[in-house]
Amino acid sequence: MTVQGAERLRQELSELKSVTRPKITAAIAEAREHGDLKENAEYHAAREQQSFCEGRIKEIESKLADSEVIDVTKIQPTGKVIFGTTVKLYNLNTEQSVTYQIVGEDEADVPAGKISVISPIARALMGKMEGDEIVVKAPAGDIEYEIETVQHI
Repeated sequence: MTVQGAERLRQELSELKSVTRPKITAAIAEAREHGDLKENAEYHAAREQQSFCEGRIKEIESKLADSEVIDVTKIQPTGKVIFGTTVKLYNLNTEQSVTYQIVGEDEADVPAGKISVISPIARALMGKMEGDEIVVKAPAGDIEYEIETVQHI
């Protein structure tokens, strides 16, 4: 995962532990005060929220523990497409340029220009050099691109 992706997960984890978890605990305590727990919808909703929150905390902690954070800015630029690089592509069919950063699955955000390392475009790009032409197999048909620039930003 990229440095930015890891930082975003750390922020979410901090928010869940310091803000969301205490709110849920308070909601459960308040719902308990209302009496019979078997028919208390507020209590059951709060417990469900607690279950979701705890599951997300465990998921984030696991991802952070198991993943390798790659700072692409510390890797010597060679013009080769690797994980974390920002690639400017020229579509040979439409004659338009697009720019994508290749990121981990959890960080992908196509409107923001971040594509998953397992996406068809990223798989076609990995290991290629500036100036190379690639063909991406898309549902609408093959798309031909030329790699204009590879940046380590």
